[in-house]
Amino acid sequence: MLLLVGGCHRDRGQPPRADDAITIDPQPSILAVPVEVELANLSRLIEREVPARLFSIDKPDQECVGSKRVDLGIATLKTPTIKCRIVGSVTRGNVALAGQGEAIRVTIPLRAVIRAEDIGGVFKRETATADAVVTAVVRMTFSDDWTPRGTVKLDYAWTDAPHIEFLGQRIEFADQADQALAPILARLERELPKEVGKLGLREAIDDAWRSAFTTVSLNRENPEAWMRVTPRELRYGGYTVAGGRLRLNIGLRAITETYVGSAPPAPAPVPLPPLRPLETSVGQLSFFIPVFADYRVLEPVLMKALRKRSLRPFDIPGFKPVRARFDSVEIYGTANGRIAVGLTFAALEAGRNKPTSGTVWMTGKPVTSPDSRAVGFEDFAVSGTTDMTGGDLILDLANAPGVASMIAGLLAQNFENDYAKLIGKVDRAISNKREDRVVIRADLKRARTGQLQAAGRGLYLPVWAEGTASITVVR
Repeated sequence: MLLLVGGCHRDRGQPPRADDAITIDPQPSILAVPVEVELANLSRLIEREVPARLFSIDKPDQECVGSKRVDLGIATLKTPTIKCRIVGSVTRGNVALAGQGEAIRVTIPLRAVIRAEDIGGVFKRETATADAVVTAVVRMTFSDDWTPRGTVKLDYAWTDAPHIEFLGQRIEFADQADQALAPILARLERELPKEVGKLGLREAIDDAWRSAFTTVSLNRENPEAWMRVTPRELRYGGYTVAGGRLRLNIGLRAITETYVGSAPPAPAPVPLPPLRPLETSVGQLSFFIPVFADYRVLEPVLMKALRKRSLRPFDIPGFKPVRARFDSVEIYGTANGRIAVGLTFAALEAGRNKPTSGTVWMTGKPVTSPDSRAVGFEDFAVSGTTDMTGGDLILDLANAPGVASMIAGLLAQNFENDYAKLIGKVDRAISNKREDRVVIRADLKRARTGQLQAAGRGLYLPVWAEGTASITVVR
């Protein structure tokens, strides 16, 4: 019976080589794109627009001390009104910025130095100082074309109102200072929203958009694998202010495509699309990882194991113990999603002088359970022979109990190791990956696997990975 089966296998010969292409469906992702600017830039812009000396005061013939009635007991006297000249100036200190949430708080300290001169022709000069704080709360919005707009709520208060003590009276100069300060406050209300537009946010957003059209290496070799990122739209989810920085919460909706082999060209950027609201969390990365067990890598592994096994004789029903010498192994993908294994070896039965030799071809269909990396083979058995000399002993050996399962087990075990190694390499490759001016930070959270296939280039397991990711543009 074995000889009859062997004869049929001999007629079939070597299985055909497969050259099927691997097609990979694009995966949609929403990547976080943190666009940040230093708020110190806004401080510098405000200081450039608001002069250090805000205004001067020069008001002659002012009533410094009003007339009073003084009861002397025998008569009542009325003191004269004392006139004076009020002069001075108000200057600002360094602009300070802080923020929390979406509120940008701008603080401008004011310092007033006011003098009362020529006081009734009696005293030459009395000087008063005062401090005030102007506080502006700025909030931002964006138009559909990503142009930033600001709204401002302005307030100020004297922490020590300008005054002097004269002849037992407190003379207030806050009204005069307030009158001079009013146009400055009105100017700040007009100019602060414009200064927000000068922070370069629109330019930074456009730069991030264009730079995100990129290709990233997932694996450098065995096999080369690349992820191409093609942005489709930007979505805006507000902003936060912290640590002296303004960060926009932006989600980049992109198509991530995986390529095996040579690096694909980076996609051509298109103009920045209109703003759309962000309705989901950002940082969701989905992409495809093709896990390969390259046949060239599998061949020496299998050869080493077979030579180790050949140190012991093989038991073949109906034969005396048989010794085998394995010379080479060839593995490739064949038709119908099967793997072909060609074993070239010589076999010699105990007590005989002349060995038989040739190549025995075995085929089987690799299989996996859903979302599992455990590899198995269906119908792994001898399918044909080539270059047979000296009889059918090598065919009998290949059909001996346990030989086919041994070979299938060695292939499955090595592929499991390849999967673990590649997932680790990909995780490290994209955890902090820089391509030109783009830095991609990603963290793989979970992966699911598809059905194992025997492709032309190797055993192939489709793996869909998910995690968190962000794209930062180095400016």
